[in-house]
Amino acid sequence: MKLGLIGFPQVGKRTLFRLLTGKESEPENGKGEAQGLARVRDERFERLVEIYRPRVETPAQIEFSLLPDLEKQAERNTRIWRVLEKVDVICHLVRAFPEDTVFHVAGSVDPRRDITALNEELRLNDLLFIEKRIERLEKERGRNGDARRSTQEKELLIRMKDHLEAGRFLNTFPFTDEEQKLVSGYIFLTRKPMILILNVGEEQLNEAGLIDQLAADFAGQAFQWIAVSAKIEEELSHLDEEERQAFLEELNIVQPALDRLTLVCFNTLGLISFFTVGPDEVRAWTNRKESFAPQAARVIHSDIERGFIQAEVIKYED
Repeated sequence: MKLGLIGFPQVGKRTLFRLLTGKESEPENGKGEAQGLARVRDERFERLVEIYRPRVETPAQIEFSLLPDLEKQAERNTRIWRVLEKVDVICHLVRAFPEDTVFHVAGSVDPRRDITALNEELRLNDLLFIEKRIERLEKERGRNGDARRSTQEKELLIRMKDHLEAGRFLNTFPFTDEEQKLVSGYIFLTRKPMILILNVGEEQLNEAGLIDQLAADFAGQAFQWIAVSAKIEEELSHLDEEERQAFLEELNIVQPALDRLTLVCFNTLGLISFFTVGPDEVRAWTNRKESFAPQAARVIHSDIERGFIQAEVIKYED
């Protein structure tokens, strides 16, 4: 499963991608996007490593795709939408830090404007698809063998169109199970979960007001919000553990934002970790939320699922 990191130029995408994955943001295979794996920074895993001191540590990982810069002209972003179709979660990095020496493509720093601009383009992309699909269904009316299904699909698409035109994303549309099946073969960008990452300055790190105000401005949208200072995180990455802790205390930061960000991304993908521990290895296994024990066993090996009898579970708090 993959997260797509997207944003306008000069917002800190490449810095954040490098901090998350340890890789430079050079496109691979001429596709215009860079790929990398980010370690999920889970304090439970770190604590278990401290307790067992294993020979091997295997944390959970998530895949990031760094997309090309968004353009001011909407028609130039078509190729980006094609790449975005392949990701499971959209991570929109938005510049909130004030810095006169770093040019903003729109001429000024305005997070609300930048969020609105991308949201409008995503909604427009889905609206155009819906309108074309409705036109096709109308042309095929009477020639299609399953007229009832075509009618149901058209009625559903019209309701989805109204939802988008009201300024909402399709990830808040109340699909029934049957309606899910009707459009399961289509990719709608606004059905994907979205995380809004605000790249803030040092003085904004402990201010909740910015996120609170933006969350209120976009009330009714199923967005996740988190503030990160790529500049501070980059400084932290060059420090040893003792210096790192002293720096965090000086800034009155309980936990590095990068740690919280990877967990937010992991949870938004609908994933959880369970751990196997011992002196040989402490390992975080990735599984879908609400899976049953045999399905978790399959993550380790299919033979364990086939021969599953029971699982002995220790809760982390215990």
